[in-house]
Amino acid sequence: MAHDPFPTVDTDRLETAGWVLDERTDDTLFSLASVRVEGRTLLYEQPDLRRRIRETCEEGDLPWRFFFATRLTFVPPLAPGIGPMSVFPMVLSESRREFVADLEEQGFEAVERERTQRMRIDSGDRVRLTKYAARFETGDLDTGVEAWFGVWTRSGEFRIAGGAYPTGELPVDLDPTSYREELLDLIRSVA
Repeated sequence: MAHDPFPTVDTDRLETAGWVLDERTDDTLFSLASVRVEGRTLLYEQPDLRRRIRETCEEGDLPWRFFFATRLTFVPPLAPGIGPMSVFPMVLSESRREFVADLEEQGFEAVERERTQRMRIDSGDRVRLTKYAARFETGDLDTGVEAWFGVWTRSGEFRIAGGAYPTGELPVDLDPTSYREELLDLIRSVA
């Protein structure tokens, strides 16, 4: 059996909770001095919330709740003696910048980094989580959005995972507390 270059996620948990795989991408995310950083990403959306919001307001046709997991590799591989922790600050900085750019590209505005904390995940690794707050404002919609983004090393490689969910007023019932708990559980399950 061939090695799957994508991160491992709990697909049973995702499917049971109504998450749908929206994209499976393989891209060069950014370049460092003499190495390319490539990412293989799984992007999930919970389309039920999107559908319910779209039914009340066409401007709400966007992925309100999403979760992603990325496995990073270096091309060429890091030189002997250079471990992942030596490039961790650069990977963290660049991947945070890309995450904010992705949020803005989806239409979220005023993206602000709020705090950073550490969390132990199911594999026993420790992830550095960053919380972001943003707004989505257009026509009849004006709501807050919360996003979480984590970076960690696993067996000499990097994993990145995160997602976002609405927190404010929308024309449907929301449960931001359970959205946050579910997103953090999904991040914990990435291997």
